[in-house]
Amino acid sequence: MSETVPSELSRPGMNWYVLRVASNKEDKVCEALERKVKIEGLEDRIGRILVPTLKEKRMKAGVLKYYERKLYPGYVFVEMACEPDGSISEHVWFMVKETTGVGDFIGSGGKPTPMPEHDVVSMLAAAEKPEEPGLTGLDFRKGDLVKITEGAFENYEGEVDSADERKGIVTVVVTVFGRATQLDVEYWQLEKVNAD
Repeated sequence: MSETVPSELSRPGMNWYVLRVASNKEDKVCEALERKVKIEGLEDRIGRILVPTLKEKRMKAGVLKYYERKLYPGYVFVEMACEPDGSISEHVWFMVKETTGVGDFIGSGGKPTPMPEHDVVSMLAAAEKPEEPGLTGLDFRKGDLVKITEGAFENYEGEVDSADERKGIVTVVVTVFGRATQLDVEYWQLEKVNAD
């Protein structure tokens, strides 16, 4: 039985390389490189250029927001053909280096090192994840001991009874005036307590 591998690892004659870039400039570098490749007609030397991200949804004060988190901050992945000796052709090298925010390729001796196949598989699988994210940080299960960190019941400790992942609400049983009371609390207002 064959293992599921993302669509295509790399185009014939190309390998994947890791390019260091200025932090928080990954998307701009990616767009600039894609534009330059088209303008200079270098599609035969440079294939895909990726910044793998993970979509997350978070609930804050009852409002659901979507975020994209970069899986590899400070890096852009470039599918590229090298010369037979492993070096990058001068024309391609200058086009990449003259892009604002670009540092250097990961490698040694002035030559970029191709990514190992297992790393390429992981990176491409991460880049091709399904679009519907789950709520980030909602990792509470029935029986977990938690502490309420905000709101009218701040600093109360209790036990999780249930969690609604769709709404981001966790039902917590706390003791108020000597009685067990169920409270619906937004998940970001809770932290787990270690049972020592």
